[in-house]
Amino acid sequence: MKNIYRILRYLKGYKKEVILNIVFNLLYVFASLFSFVMVIPFVSVLFGIIQPPEFCPEFSFNKDVIIDYFAWHLNNYSQTYGVFKCLVIISALYIFFAFLSALFRYLGMYNLAPIRNGVIKDLRNDIYHKITILPLSFFSNKRKGDLLSRMSSDLLDIEISVISSLQMMIKDPIMVIVFLTTLIIISPKLVLFVVIVMPVVAYLIKQIGASLNRNSEKGQKQIGTLISTTEETLGAIRVISTYNAEDKIREKFEQQNNIYSRLMTKILRRKELAAPLTEVFGILSLVIVVIFGGLMVIKGEIHPSILIGFVLLFARILAPMQSLTTAYYNLKKAAAAAKRLYEILDAKEKIEEKPNAIKEVKFSDTIKFSNVFFSYTGENEDNKIVLDNINLEAKQGQTIAIVGKSGSGKSTLLDLLPRFHDVVSGEIRIDDIPIKDFNINSLRKTIGIVTQESILFNDTIFGNISFGLDASFEDVQNAAKAANAHEFIMNTPKGYYTNIGDRGLTLSGGERQRICIARAILKNPKILLLDEATSALDTESEKLVQESLHALMKGRTTFVIAHRLSTIVNSDKIIVMENGKIVEEGNHQSLLSQNGIYSKLIELQTL
Repeated sequence: MKNIYRILRYLKGYKKEVILNIVFNLLYVFASLFSFVMVIPFVSVLFGIIQPPEFCPEFSFNKDVIIDYFAWHLNNYSQTYGVFKCLVIISALYIFFAFLSALFRYLGMYNLAPIRNGVIKDLRNDIYHKITILPLSFFSNKRKGDLLSRMSSDLLDIEISVISSLQMMIKDPIMVIVFLTTLIIISPKLVLFVVIVMPVVAYLIKQIGASLNRNSEKGQKQIGTLISTTEETLGAIRVISTYNAEDKIREKFEQQNNIYSRLMTKILRRKELAAPLTEVFGILSLVIVVIFGGLMVIKGEIHPSILIGFVLLFARILAPMQSLTTAYYNLKKAAAAAKRLYEILDAKEKIEEKPNAIKEVKFSDTIKFSNVFFSYTGENEDNKIVLDNINLEAKQGQTIAIVGKSGSGKSTLLDLLPRFHDVVSGEIRIDDIPIKDFNINSLRKTIGIVTQESILFNDTIFGNISFGLDASFEDVQNAAKAANAHEFIMNTPKGYYTNIGDRGLTLSGGERQRICIARAILKNPKILLLDEATSALDTESEKLVQESLHALMKGRTTFVIAHRLSTIVNSDKIIVMENGKIVEEGNHQSLLSQNGIYSKLIELQTL
């Protein structure tokens, strides 16, 4: 439950609303209490159960004095104006206090609304912010569907189970405490009989709550699996159709959905047990009150009017006690969702920045990798070495090409430069300054990246090119012209202000890639990372993109991961990687003369 308490800390941002909610709930409780307490002297006088005192007593907060005070006034009024008129006045007062009670309850809920929505808004913002700053290794161990489930269904569970229970958690405890205190004042002995059965109720509620928490956690994980399967299906719908795998994938989804359905059935059955369980024990307690109270009336220990008032108040206290039980079950169910959310919020930001990090990266000389080792570490990783003793130097303005088989560590090597990952040992330096000494944002500001997959957003072409930058229309247009993108952009319905849809799928592969290149040109980085930027394109698109890349690479230090080796023959330096190591290094001619791995790769591509 500690994660639930952590969520409740978000209430600090809504102190005014919380205070107003508590105040109006207190007023609601006292208005409700007064309307019930006044029944005792009224019934006593109306039915002649007790005789009013001869003189009006001085009012004080004492049970007997309060009864005598109201009894004298009611008796005096009924003798002066008649019992019927007295009944009408009392009824009017009761309605008035009932109205006040309803009004204060509404005002309490009115001030709860911004708390309920605000806490969820703040929590959602914190989770989204955390996701944007976590290292890439965190996402390599998580399925996207599971993360989406935490942002959607888990947050919804928090809203429904925790935030919607706030009113019950604030109003109902106050009502139980105030009413119970009043009952103790009226008859401590009767209250004692009720308290005897409470430990049994508390034990049963705790046992059912623990079971609910276990099943809720399983349910949250299972809905994450369902969303992951759905997301995979949407991304692979062409492959599924091509291989006629609709039945197989549907069967897989239905199996997962059946598991989730069974879990939710268990959860709902246990949750719905809260109300009848509390009701049964409430009625049992009420019966005990009536039996033992009746015996006390017979023995002359209390007046019948006291028993009537006690029973009315006790019956009124059952509803908030039932609500508290429901709130407890809601919190137990939400504990599983809160635990999953805090797995994200508590995830370590492995890429740490030094307190006095250098704000500006003045790259003018060399980038040097010295004895760099790297391995992925995580719950699903085996700590296999991905990069093994990498030593590499790139002069300012040079183009460094990286080739090798898939899985040889090429992309990982590039990911170390913008600190998407940090080296396990060794060091990377820019102008002889370790990159860990730089401010992370400043470091990444000097680096532009174009990957094999065109990363675009559901926005306009202008918004995608100027993404993250404060650029004018003229700047964006010039970048698009340099990337050979201006012509096709002007042929779209709204030009630069055409929305390109989800992931830019309204455009061809070559068009998407040229927008990504225009974005990199607009950023004007000192260092450029090209990760197989043309490998997924047809020949004509590749030619246009390659021309765009040449414009982008001018005057920049560029690291190129090449799929087609013909595009890197003019590179200043080519390194060949195998099993995380640099096994060959040189320019195109020198590597050919070695007759090693590089020359064999060239031979394979020219066949």
